[in-house]
Amino acid sequence: MTTDTTGTAARDGEPRRGGPADSPFVRACRREPGPHTPVWFMRQAGRSLPEYREIRANVPMLESCRRPELVTEITLQPVRRHGVDAAILFSDIVVPVAAAGIDLDIVPGTGPVVAEPVRTAADVERINPIGRDDVSYVDEAVRLLVAELGDTPLIGFAGAPFTLASYLVEGGPSRTHAKTKALMYGDPELWHALCARLAEVTLAFLRVQVDAGVSAVQLFDSWAGALSEADYRRYVLPHSAHVLAGLADDRSGSWRGDRRAEPERSQGLPRIHFGVGTAELLGAMGEAGADVVGVDWRTPLDVATRRIGPDKAVQGNLDPAVLLAPWEVVESQVRRIVDQGRAAPGHVFNLGHGVLPETDPEVLTRVVALVHELSARPAA
Repeated sequence: MTTDTTGTAARDGEPRRGGPADSPFVRACRREPGPHTPVWFMRQAGRSLPEYREIRANVPMLESCRRPELVTEITLQPVRRHGVDAAILFSDIVVPVAAAGIDLDIVPGTGPVVAEPVRTAADVERINPIGRDDVSYVDEAVRLLVAELGDTPLIGFAGAPFTLASYLVEGGPSRTHAKTKALMYGDPELWHALCARLAEVTLAFLRVQVDAGVSAVQLFDSWAGALSEADYRRYVLPHSAHVLAGLADDRSGSWRGDRRAEPERSQGLPRIHFGVGTAELLGAMGEAGADVVGVDWRTPLDVATRRIGPDKAVQGNLDPAVLLAPWEVVESQVRRIVDQGRAAPGHVFNLGHGVLPETDPEVLTRVVALVHELSARPAA
């Protein structure tokens, strides 16, 4: 299904409409009107799809993220099946950290496990800078996907410094983030050195994806909700802001040296920022520099919009567990969210977190169709 993916480049060199840059998803991110509210689902690439489980059988997670053709197929599966308005690159937030020299594995049923947790200045020094050659498989996968997706935009992503730091300090997933907070409070200088190092790794990882052709990026700060607003502003916001500001450079193509930015990004690459349990942090997360703030299921979108402000679009926010309920319940909740999303200057329909593995894929397909139907707008 390869088509023209430039989105703007006409034969005479003048911009034209169409392509990913004019898609409903990108338009909503830019707070521009579109034909309908766009839909995509976090963790849509995998988890609930039988075709995903089949193709991933006996392939470890990190290995699957390093095979461009496998990444391409997995990323395309939900686009084919559900008709979502955007694809998201199949990868994992710890991929760049592994590329930076940290010995870790993604253990089924557990998550990322770090062989030697990062808790000293010497440990921080073990985190190496990365470049395109260190994650060339991501560059190749994005280019393959852009060629296949045509007018459908591709979202790149990475983990935010706080969430990555938590995995590294704890040595794996944590419910309390106790070791992380102990380091953060007890040795702020070391904490900021660690987050600054991770911010550079994250930014480099996202720039590889942008250079290869993604139409938007999402910065996942999954565990930021474990913090108070004051602590978020002091210990986290500066580092997330550094990543998002570094991506803003792409709007003029400045970090590409002599290469001019592609025309479709001249209006700005949409940047989405998302965390879980962040009701009290929504305003601060918007201040970090995102164009779109992701909202989990705990905060109604109209309330979230008031907290975030009128200059940001919102993304969300169906509770993933609702998808396990009878269809009439799902439909009622989808209608509520579409209605509340109208209060925002731009709304991307999504879940409040990732798709649960036990979700019936047919329900996801029906949700996409329902959102499109409820939000359809007359052609201008």
